[in-house]
Amino acid sequence: MENNYKELQEAAEFLKVLAHPVRLCIVRGLLDKGSCNVGFMQDCLGMPQSTISQHLQKLRSVGIIEGERIGLEVIYKVKDKRVIDIIKIIEEK
Repeated sequence: MENNYKELQEAAEFLKVLAHPVRLCIVRGLLDKGSCNVGFMQDCLGMPQSTISQHLQKLRSVGIIEGERIGLEVIYKVKDKRVIDIIKIIEEK
């Protein structure tokens, strides 16, 4: 049991970060669109850029998404494919 504790801690942190309505919306949008920048997310979510950036940082911190700088903007996409199954389960209501 002790051997799995560290893995379970990491999984719990992953789920804790994902378990926020805005972050779930961001991840679902990235899965639907493939990739996008903060400006696009801001238009879709109707939230300040700084708020979206804070959520993106949390998602990046556990490896759910990654960003690639292209010129002056950063394009975000889903990095951890486990979220595909999680989003499908959530949407199965």
